[in-house]
Amino acid sequence: MIESLTLLRPLWFLAITVVALLALRAAWRSAPLGDWNKAVDPHLMALFARRGAVLGGRRQANIAAALAAGILTLALTGPAIERPEASTFRNLDATVIVLDLSRSVTEGGRFKEARQAAEAVAEAAGTRSLALIVYAGDAYTALSPTNDRESLATTLFALDADTVPDRGSHPERGLALARRTLAEANVVAADVVLISDGDGIGQAAEREAAAIRDKGWQLHALFVPAGKALPPGAPRPDRTALDRLASAGGGRAADIDASEAVLDRVGASTAQHLAANGYGVLAFADLGRWLLLLALLPALLLFRRSA
Repeated sequence: MIESLTLLRPLWFLAITVVALLALRAAWRSAPLGDWNKAVDPHLMALFARRGAVLGGRRQANIAAALAAGILTLALTGPAIERPEASTFRNLDATVIVLDLSRSVTEGGRFKEARQAAEAVAEAAGTRSLALIVYAGDAYTALSPTNDRESLATTLFALDADTVPDRGSHPERGLALARRTLAEANVVAADVVLISDGDGIGQAAEREAAAIRDKGWQLHALFVPAGKALPPGAPRPDRTALDRLASAGGGRAADIDASEAVLDRVGASTAQHLAANGYGVLAFADLGRWLLLLALLPALLLFRRSA
């Protein structure tokens, strides 16, 4: 049960520390009369005490108040469990693979591994909608958003250096097409995964990455290192540029040979993706409201009558 809990507002945990410190002060340091002893002349207070006009406070009341405040703060952290129907919102959560088909990738000796990386991303995406965009000198939609993984495998197998007729490397065009594809589908949460050797990344690509991030989506990058058959005159892979692009897109970067960091982000549940984009109410049942009822128990002690 504990493993299935998620905190929707974890920053409220910081307030629990403050409440705990106040509770210790109330329990051990506060005088029974609070600050009245400081505000009233000692001789006058002694006279009131002899006449029975002074009723000391209870430390138990302070403890009860602190306990109620602690439970309220815990409720504000938003402990929640995933709704069983959260998976039905998978159409709001999509993954777009943007695959580099420039000569340095397709003829560089690691194109097979690049296609395998795309298949791994598709597998991590699970049942969510998936699209494939390819680019070189220009960008094209190779596969519109679909849940058919067999179509993706067939499409990836058919790709080669001649798939995109336009020579060059313009990742910004692939990212722009990915952004338009997600916008047209009214997707709420999305992961865009760029598989590239980093060639052609400049300010235009970084602007597209920032635009994807501003939509609440994430741009990740998988780096394709140079193979032994890099064609003459082809640009060298640029991992630094790819890392910078992923950072601008609010995502992660990794090598195609060690892609776990990216696959873990893509493989997060639909509920987690929706919650990260402010739609947690659709995906999680907030248990905090029930903790509010629990806080009433110590609060009732504050209303006890005193003789």
